[in-house]
Amino acid sequence: MRTQLSYLSIILVSLLLCYVLKLLFTRLKKFDRINHRSVHQTKATKTGGVAVFLTLFFFSTYFYLSGIQIYDFSLLIPLGIMFVVGVYDDFYNADFKLKFLLQIIVAKILIDQGFIIDHFHGVLGLQEIPRMGAQVFTIFVFLVIVNAINFMDGIDGLAITEAIKVILLVEFFSTHTTPLFSLGIITVLGLLPLYYFNFKKDHKVFLGDAGSLFLGTLIAIYLFYVLGSEYNLKTSFSTNKPFLAMSLIVYPLVDLLRVFIIRIRNKKSPFSPDQNHLHHLLVKKNVPHFMIVLILLSLSLVFLLVPFGV
Repeated sequence: MRTQLSYLSIILVSLLLCYVLKLLFTRLKKFDRINHRSVHQTKATKTGGVAVFLTLFFFSTYFYLSGIQIYDFSLLIPLGIMFVVGVYDDFYNADFKLKFLLQIIVAKILIDQGFIIDHFHGVLGLQEIPRMGAQVFTIFVFLVIVNAINFMDGIDGLAITEAIKVILLVEFFSTHTTPLFSLGIITVLGLLPLYYFNFKKDHKVFLGDAGSLFLGTLIAIYLFYVLGSEYNLKTSFSTNKPFLAMSLIVYPLVDLLRVFIIRIRNKKSPFSPDQNHLHHLLVKKNVPHFMIVLILLSLSLVFLLVPFGV
């Protein structure tokens, strides 16, 4: 009963923060700009990610001051850095070179915290790889994951659903509750109120770069843990870990690669924004955002059967 009350309190705090921040930014007239790339035509604030991170920070602080370590609180440092980078980007459009530099720094912090890809588990005939090579490869993978999640945050509910899917599946496939469970479950519960604010017809609340960069970092942490030696799959879900990790985020990876190829062919920067994402193409065919989320979620879950040989 106490656990149920705690879970409910997380949802309520996130809901309250979403509502208060929306009112505050509406009064300040800080709305997401509507331009030729926008898929919305109503006033919206980019405060959803702020509400979710503050919810996580609030409960983490409470447990920290209570002397209860529900997860490694030092993870708030890299998560917090990416959150602040996202907040700055939401309001001042940070240069992508600066964001890349800070993402590399965050990746290095995670490596020093033990989140490193140092074993290929037989992929390409490789097993354990040297420390220096492992660090460079981990940084590269971190950049791919974070930017893939950031790029996919283009329609209502998509990035939120992707984050929830990855967190819940990683926990479900594990033989035991992972050390990241409390961090993940607070985030998942904190994200739930955003579905309501995301799918409203007016006065919407978006995740924003603050939210997508924070979630991208959290997903990277989860996938790095999956690839580590401490993560053990249930016997019925035994498979190659790298293939599983890629399958868990197959849509953002495929979409990122596809968009990069199109932009390079058009002699544009791979990081120049456009509406060539798969979800944007569905929007142009007048498919409702909610249906697009369901379609892409269903396809990603079907693809997830591949690593298990189904």
